[in-house]
Amino acid sequence: MDWSKLIPCLAALALSCSSGVDGGPSGGPGSGSGHGSSDGSSLGPRVVCTTAMIGDLALEIGGDAAEVEVLFGSDMDPHLFRPTRDDVKLLMAADIVLYNGLHLEGYLVEALGRVEDSGVEVIPVAERVLLDGELLVSGQAPDPHVWMDASVWSRVPGLIAGALGQASPANQRTFTERAAVVEARLIAADEQYRDAFASLAPDRRVLLTAHDAFGYFGRRYGLEVHGIQGVSTTSEASLNAIEELVHLVVERQIPAVFFESTVSERNVRALVEGARARGQDLQVGGVLHADAPGQAGTYEQMLRSNVSTILGALGTDDDAGAQEVAR
Repeated sequence: MDWSKLIPCLAALALSCSSGVDGGPSGGPGSGSGHGSSDGSSLGPRVVCTTAMIGDLALEIGGDAAEVEVLFGSDMDPHLFRPTRDDVKLLMAADIVLYNGLHLEGYLVEALGRVEDSGVEVIPVAERVLLDGELLVSGQAPDPHVWMDASVWSRVPGLIAGALGQASPANQRTFTERAAVVEARLIAADEQYRDAFASLAPDRRVLLTAHDAFGYFGRRYGLEVHGIQGVSTTSEASLNAIEELVHLVVERQIPAVFFESTVSERNVRALVEGARARGQDLQVGGVLHADAPGQAGTYEQMLRSNVSTILGALGTDDDAGAQEVAR
């Protein structure tokens, strides 16, 4: 089949997502579309979110009843972020700080502790929405990339609405209604993605990426996932690890590996060269967005872009189920 038809297949979902916060943050501190009066006074609770995956939802739910700032830019690797003095001041001035947790913002942990001690409500979003048994662990490290499973992340809007409503009771109903809209959109997207990946032939359901950020994605959507680096980009891929993946590629005849927008291409290119030296024409399937939306725009657009890119590289004309999804 023509896998380029997948994007039109998701057009209805794209339209629904465009009614949200499509611009997305693109800079450093203060890059979110915060709200305030012309004289600088607050119109609602001041909220600082670390990542766009949290911030995009908070911006839509808070709307004109909250001031929302996103700390990390849309191309920033959260594993490597080190706070400046201005970043800490921004956090200290907030009423609520929403961060991922599970060591995603590893260099920010000490500052977040000081912020919480000062009386700011500090909420580890990913840790709060995971249910018993849902946390993935790589070695001894928790996998922080919970947003990759849209069904789990659909619980985040309710968490955000609750926190905002507690800070601004007069707007609780508004926050709750907005959160319900976002939650419904994520649930609908999740169902569509599950249907799309169910169409892949079993031998095509192997996802190779630059680092191990797609564990929750793979578990939810039925893919076997291998990352060249570990769950954090602060780790380094060993030559032995790359050689093991070369063996896997050749043995399983895996067709594609993927770059990630916030990770160096070096290890992926080494894997491609190693596979080709063994006679397997491993292709680069495209660029995925794992730790930040990048050029995809927003969190929801990031998920949709990833699904389209992966299916475009791994799908074949023989995937009859996928043809049904593409109609």
